[in-house]
Amino acid sequence: MSGQGDRYNVFPSRILLKKKADALTLRFRAILRQIIENKQLMGQVMRDAAFSLAEANFKAGDFSHGVLQNVNQARFLVKAHTDNVAGVMLPIFQPSRDGNSQYELTGLSRGGQEIQKCKETWDKAIELLVELASLQTSFVVLDETIKATNRRVNAIEHVIIPRIERTLAYIGSELDEREREEFYRLKKIQEKKQNIKQKKEAAAAAAALANGNGASMDTPSVLEEDDDDLLF
Repeated sequence: MSGQGDRYNVFPSRILLKKKADALTLRFRAILRQIIENKQLMGQVMRDAAFSLAEANFKAGDFSHGVLQNVNQARFLVKAHTDNVAGVMLPIFQPSRDGNSQYELTGLSRGGQEIQKCKETWDKAIELLVELASLQTSFVVLDETIKATNRRVNAIEHVIIPRIERTLAYIGSELDEREREEFYRLKKIQEKKQNIKQKKEAAAAAAALANGNGASMDTPSVLEEDDDDLLF
């Protein structure tokens, strides 16, 4: 087996997806805690804001018309940017104020302190609402992304990987069967060659034996030869 230095470090996709799901789940739980805390705080802030508005109306009268007449453009803005969490872009909303207050003179005759307190209380409520909206949006995006990631992990673990394993097992069995067939074919070829060789050797031996018998029959016997009389 080759060493680790002979190849690149490759991680299975399901492990990367699990790590991504874990990171998203961690951020998801943190956002959920912040949402719970902000909603609990939101109830108290909205009660204080409603009470301060009632108190300002009681001491300064109905000052809504003066506020509406002095407003020419939005002073409270919401800026948006994104936060990258494990490849998921989460929208983040942040409150922003543009310029000075345009109704600073409201309540100058009476109730000015209560109106200022009411403004500060509602500013705090709006900031908390923007933060809560940012958390809620990130919560929804993370929830959908985590569900999609878990579906992909489950599909890889329970559908794709078993299908690939079955395919590999089938390919392995087919290769083994082909190897056995090739071994049997080679064995039969060797047996056939051996039989042919034995037949050739037997035929050659028979031919040699036949040639030997024919030569012995053609050679005359010494006793049967008619030699001429020798005179001494």
